[in-house]
Amino acid sequence: MLDDFFVRALLAGVGVACATGPLGSFVVWRRMAYFGDAVAHAAILGVALAIASNLPIALGTLITALAMGLVVSALTERGHAMDSVLGVLAHGALALGLVAISFVPGVRVDLSAFLFGDILAVGKSDLLVIWGGAALICALLAWRWSALITVTLNVDLAHASGINPKREALVLTLALAVVVALAIKVVGALLIAALLIIPAVTARSFSRTPEVMAIGAVGIGALASILGLHASLQFDTPAGPSIVVAGGVLFVLSLMWRR
Repeated sequence: MLDDFFVRALLAGVGVACATGPLGSFVVWRRMAYFGDAVAHAAILGVALAIASNLPIALGTLITALAMGLVVSALTERGHAMDSVLGVLAHGALALGLVAISFVPGVRVDLSAFLFGDILAVGKSDLLVIWGGAALICALLAWRWSALITVTLNVDLAHASGINPKREALVLTLALAVVVALAIKVVGALLIAALLIIPAVTARSFSRTPEVMAIGAVGIGALASILGLHASLQFDTPAGPSIVVAGGVLFVLSLMWRR
């Protein structure tokens, strides 16, 4: 079954949705959409570093995405405005990555695959990485679920309950870095934030509890992947953007249903 490239693409899309669903819910609740976008942009720099040092692409993007998250957290704790820091670092890391790749000798890389994804080229080893990373993220969020919900609701309540908000923020930063490393080959750096946000916002329309919203976001993300891939096959459109468009259509339908 895994010899069929379309089946591998479907499994990859569903695997990424399993990770982005619950994590995207926290991104929406904590208003971290631009933060996720900045971490995704830093992944291009990770691609350049991985190619230059002969490291796996996933490892290079994981390292740079995590470094971006830690740098942003450190600068904001020192009093810098979050939106300004994210604007400078996101675009700076993206531009630096594009420039750095051009300096790697003897290498010609199709950047469109990393910017917009190439889910149809996912192999069996990629599936192992995607599903293993998704399982790791789900386990991490399940372990810290109560503490993360408390911090998201009220920082003072978290302090009173003996929860360290900085530690929980680090957990989310680590999870975001892993998601970026997983999803860059599926939807690309420029579309990762959309896959994080759109399913979660769509699920919020019919959710009454945080758990229902997280599970609903997984289902919507998986459905968007399936619909987008079938549309891509039917109309010969780019697979990654087609998945995001399918997610956008589901969001519009959820608004109509809610009304």
